[in-house]
Amino acid sequence: MFTNFPITEKMHIHSLNGELRDATILKRLGDNDYLAKYNDVQCHAIYNVFVNRFYVDDKYGVIKEKTPGRESQCR
Repeated sequence: MFTNFPITEKMHIHSLNGELRDATILKRLGDNDYLAKYNDVQCHAIYNVFVNRFYVDDKYGVIKEKTPGRESQCR
């Protein structure tokens, strides 16, 4: 559906109870799963075709950077 990234527009923000704020879609992760950035936080977003808007989940869908674990190789 979307091919040109990044997309910056008004989106519904979960932590603001659905208020519209500017956010950015960085790339597509899967079927209706997008990587979004809002307030310097990377999180998941979905697109609702009925209202023609993205919904950014900056509450439960936050993507944290992976830190090296015990089993990872040291370099």
